[in-house]
Amino acid sequence: MTALVIGLGNPGEEYAATRHNVGTMVLEELASRASASLAVHKKTRTRYSSVRLVGEAVHLGVPMSYMNVSGGPVSSLAKYVSAEPESVIVVHDELDLPFGTVRLKRGGGSGGHNGLKDVTKALGTPDYVRVRVGIGRPPGRMDAAAFVLKPFSAAERKELPLLVSDAADAVELIVERGLEAAQQRVHSPS
Repeated sequence: MTALVIGLGNPGEEYAATRHNVGTMVLEELASRASASLAVHKKTRTRYSSVRLVGEAVHLGVPMSYMNVSGGPVSSLAKYVSAEPESVIVVHDELDLPFGTVRLKRGGGSGGHNGLKDVTKALGTPDYVRVRVGIGRPPGRMDAAAFVLKPFSAAERKELPLLVSDAADAVELIVERGLEAAQQRVHSPS
């Protein structure tokens, strides 16, 4: 089964460096590793490329819609590349994980993440793989919606390339060895 890897985020330069766009950052890293670029695919409203990662054929996609309505483009791209929901891997920001943490799982709820909620609705199932990229909780009483739309702090920006690389490594492990083996490696690094 060929994997379809999706990076969630918001389009536009004003959102490019925000916490909510870490999924897009990971997809751009994967495209770079494959010496590919994500080209506009108007039919599916995504930026898309078909590449080889760790020797496997993989489809990469980034919705060109806002996060909260990313399900339509994800579903359209899944149909276009004939990917079943169980072969979809969604990379997204995760408030409930400390910054710098990567966790993998299949299925589950949206945890208040409107992008995941919309993807689940559009795919008709929550049973896709999630690469959860920890961005931490907002400080003090800051609203979570405002926090995810802010750029990373100066200290976080120094660590961000490592986090993006770790999340891209996790995607490659899932593609190469399957979710369970990837979870064992990512969740308990030696």
